[in-house]
Amino acid sequence: MGTTTTGAPPGTALTWSLRGRGPDDLPVVADPAVPDGPAEGAGRGVRVCVVDSGVERDHPLVGPLAGSWVVVKDEATGEAEVLPTTTGDTCGHGTACAGIIRRTAPECEITSVRVLGERFSGTGDVLLAGLRWAVDQGFDLINLSLSTTRTRFAHHLHELADRAYFARTVLVASAHNTPVESFPWRFASVLSVGSHQEDDPVHLYNPSPPVEFFAPGQNVTVPWLGGATIRTTGNSFATPYITGLSARLLSARPRMTPFQLKSALYLSAANVTLAPRHHLPAGEASDDSEN
Repeated sequence: MGTTTTGAPPGTALTWSLRGRGPDDLPVVADPAVPDGPAEGAGRGVRVCVVDSGVERDHPLVGPLAGSWVVVKDEATGEAEVLPTTTGDTCGHGTACAGIIRRTAPECEITSVRVLGERFSGTGDVLLAGLRWAVDQGFDLINLSLSTTRTRFAHHLHELADRAYFARTVLVASAHNTPVESFPWRFASVLSVGSHQEDDPVHLYNPSPPVEFFAPGQNVTVPWLGGATIRTTGNSFATPYITGLSARLLSARPRMTPFQLKSALYLSAANVTLAPRHHLPAGEASDDSEN
């Protein structure tokens, strides 16, 4: 038998049904209509977490970080702990992603959580620990330009992705660069990203998911170790572009929910055109199905 929480204030417990409560008992304050594009905000007030290889501190194309953390695994117990660090970036990948976010949403706040080591090495349990910590911190956006092919981690990642979604933390995850099964980008609660080769800095909606959006990620210039830049290609570098656009949207509409954010990105995609609405006389119905 289902339970009800009619005596609890809204948002303090799971509500499986509503009895004895009406609209006035469930007040929700929303922003005005979703903007047509992400240009209204510059990311101010939006907290972004980059779960990656770390970020080089004070790189001129990244700027100062709000915090820098690393997942440390105890060799004896196998337990993973998230600790403050000053070690920076182990391979350049995280710095590149943070730089793209900064370039796209210059006023957002960026925090780094290192889960990858040298040569992009990492394990699923370390990724889980870093992602779980980031979700618990309540970041607005978490950039995941990485994935795991280990299916034993899929269930735990799925649970984390759903928990983040309902807590209004948006996971922006990179699709694998090759057509293999990997996670968490495959989950519907995640904002999944692949790359396109257009020169214009625009994003596109994919009418045939599970990858939902394409963004610039082929032969792009990104910051790298030692204050340098390189040109590189990969879905990893399209993902932070979408994270940056999302930060701009959220800075303009801070009450926006994850599904509204997806809708805003969909409506502002360069390949999406709004079709005119057909108005029918009262009482008439439209059937667009084929005979």
